Amino acid sequence: MKRLPAGQRNTRIHRERDLSALSRLVLLLFCGLALTCGFLFAAKQHFAAIQYGYKSQDLRREHERLVQEQRRLLLMKEEATSPVRLEPAARGLGLQPVKPGQIAVRADDKRNETRPAAAVKSAASSPRSTSH
Repeated sequence: MKRLPAGQRNTRIHRERDLSALSRLVLLLFCGLALTCGFLFAAKQHFAAIQYGYKSQDLRREHERLVQEQRRLLLMKEEATSPVRLEPAARGLGLQPVKPGQIAVRADDKRNETRPAAAVKSAASSPRSTSH
C-alpha cells in the first residue's frame, strides 16, 4: 500500500536556522577542546616527571659509583704512601734511615721550645707564692 503516487513531487521543507543551538554547539566544541588540551598538558607533565625521575635515579647511581671509586682511589693512595711500602722502595733506591746526628735543630725551634716550659714554670710558681 502506497500513500503517494510514484509521480507525485514532494515540496521542499525550509527550516529556520536556530542560532541558540549553533551557539551551544560552538560552546560545547570549545569546552571539549579546552578539556582535551588540559588532558594533553597533564599527560606531558606526567611523562616529563617520569623522565626526570629516571634521570635523577641514574644520577644517584652515578654518584654512588663515583663515591665508591673515590674511596677505592683514596685507599690505594694511602696504601702506596704507607711507610711499610715506602721503606723497602727507598732502600731499593739506595736511601738509608735517618740517624739522630743528621738532624739539625734551628735556633728558632729552640727558642719556641723553651718559651712554653718557662711559661709553665712561672704559672706554677705564682699561685704558690700568693697562697703562702
